[in-house]
Amino acid sequence: MTTATISVVGPTSWVQTQRRLRAYPIPPRAALVEARGAAIEEVTLARLRDSSGAAPSRHRADDMQAEAAAMARAANASVYSADLLSTKYGSRPIRVAQRALEIFAALGSFALSLWLDQLKGQLDQNQRQRAVNLRNTLTKLGPTFVKIGQGLSTRPDLCPPLYIEELSQLQDALPTFPDAEAFSCIERELGCSLDSIYSSISASPIAAASLGQVYKARLSYSSQVVAVKVQRPGIEEAIGLDFYLIRGLGFLINKYVDFVTSDVVALIDEFARRVYQELNYVQEGQNARRFKKLYADKADVLVPDIYWDYTSGKVLTMEWVEGVKLSEHEAIERQGLKVLDLVNTGIQCSLRQLLEYGYFHADPHPGNLLATPDGKLAFLDFGMMSETPEQARSAIIGHVVHMVNRDYEAMARDYYALDFLPPDVDVAPIVPALRNFFDDALNSTVSELNFKTIVDGLGAVLYQYPFNVPAYYALILRSLTVLEGLALYADPNFKVLAASYPYFAKRLLTDPNPYLRDALIELLFKDGRFRWNRLENLLVQGRKDRDFNAKDALQPVLKLLLGPDGEVLRNLVIKEAIQVTEAVTVGSVIESYKLVPDFIRTLIFNINGTTSPFVMSSAEQESMMELRAQVFRIWELLRSSDNFDPSILQPILQVLQEPEARQLGGRVVGGITQRLAARLLQQVLGDPPGAASTTL
Repeated sequence: MTTATISVVGPTSWVQTQRRLRAYPIPPRAALVEARGAAIEEVTLARLRDSSGAAPSRHRADDMQAEAAAMARAANASVYSADLLSTKYGSRPIRVAQRALEIFAALGSFALSLWLDQLKGQLDQNQRQRAVNLRNTLTKLGPTFVKIGQGLSTRPDLCPPLYIEELSQLQDALPTFPDAEAFSCIERELGCSLDSIYSSISASPIAAASLGQVYKARLSYSSQVVAVKVQRPGIEEAIGLDFYLIRGLGFLINKYVDFVTSDVVALIDEFARRVYQELNYVQEGQNARRFKKLYADKADVLVPDIYWDYTSGKVLTMEWVEGVKLSEHEAIERQGLKVLDLVNTGIQCSLRQLLEYGYFHADPHPGNLLATPDGKLAFLDFGMMSETPEQARSAIIGHVVHMVNRDYEAMARDYYALDFLPPDVDVAPIVPALRNFFDDALNSTVSELNFKTIVDGLGAVLYQYPFNVPAYYALILRSLTVLEGLALYADPNFKVLAASYPYFAKRLLTDPNPYLRDALIELLFKDGRFRWNRLENLLVQGRKDRDFNAKDALQPVLKLLLGPDGEVLRNLVIKEAIQVTEAVTVGSVIESYKLVPDFIRTLIFNINGTTSPFVMSSAEQESMMELRAQVFRIWELLRSSDNFDPSILQPILQVLQEPEARQLGGRVVGGITQRLAARLLQQVLGDPPGAASTTL
């Protein structure tokens, strides 16, 4: 067993959607740094009070006071500032030149080896050796390049499998620093001797990561087994100089490399800010607490607790988690667990992170995902987190719907909401590129598409046009690509989109968000017709999601139907309701007619010279019977849901009591009466609609 380290052409024109960006209130750093004594206690108690104003429990209050004390200990933690780095290293040209030469020599030597392999035709033959060389080179260059290597290890679209395998070792198999320095750091940061904090602590690190190393210890006061992460000494100086140099390279790329359309400097700044945030272990602890509050409500997800009394800017103490890395498939199988079940748990949790709350783990490499002995998926290392804007969360789901509908004009417009394009950019030239790629890709069903295929195809489009890819989107791709990569090792046929579709279906059917409500209507209606097969498929997929509630299905559309903006939708629904009622009524008569003995059929129906209960074409009868069957299947899907309750009909009955509903019902009844009267008249006159009629 390996032990862990810490670390989603319709009637949308008549609906005006309103989108709001959700803001998560985070206390300003300055306010936290300046808070002292009673002020800290007051801020803590205020954060703890619930919406009713009730005071927190004593235990929780103590915990939050300990957190406030940890925040005070981390008051001087570094924050990334490009201007400060420029000022600091702009006056040290010799040191900058030495480091630049060191980096150039190391990477240049590796590039030269690849070039020679290509000249000799030995690229494939020497790939394993070169992958090892690259891992060693990045390790020697230090923490910044280790972080870059970790990023590359999750990008199968950029690196061959052998390189990914080697670079994956950068996740927790890195050189350690002296234990004496680590123990000294703990005592200095926490202001206590080692013996007074821990009754025991491992003599050497259990694991080493890019920014620190981890010890296994037991707390003196509670005998709780914990993981203690200690930051590498001098790391701020090392990464500061590297980012100064890399940022300078970014300026050159922006200026001279035309085919790169993104702002490289902005991407570097975003990456640097996140790395600097990882250097503040109190911030990481707060990230873990927030993540646990949002996502650990599921029985199959585990997030370790933080021990604030023993945490500071450079020391993090958290609950020890026993488990196996998600990439160690044989070890997982030996415990009687299934890798794909755990990966699917990770995907469902990631979808909630990305599209429900918007707060997500941006570094889910195998070292940070553990399979526990009781089958839970444990998330570790919360240093790198990110947020998806609320507008973008809805737009992602809508983008999937537009892809399913092959509505490439709407897909192109989604890039405004996703913040890929400024509002003044014309998306018309982008539509043909989307059509060229997706018309081929969608020859398979959406659930059969590989996530990497989508990423590669969209990437080709992004490079051709003036897109500015937001940092959150790149991190989303990284997160889902990692999970798909883990699954593909266990099952080469695994598809992330197939595993994700139940979540998308559930959100479309139940979410009242105006953007998603419109997306659902686009999906269900086309050219004035209701697509029952799409609704049936959504229900089939949605039921696979454990949180699907049949009572909530289609409620957002029902509310819109009777709202002030629902006139066009009402006309469509009236038309469809009339057709469904006719199909059910006529279809039931036809089914009953099949049960009547032949001699009785002849006695009854020979009066009109026909042996069929209705005069209609074969195509009309087939279409009507199929519609009836689909409606019955949909009702059965709702009725057989695990949480089905007859009260599902109550909201509909309540709505029908509204004046608008009574008017709508009157129009439906009138239409049904006209259709059945016309059908009866046709039957009496014996006037078939065409030459082909059906006799059952």
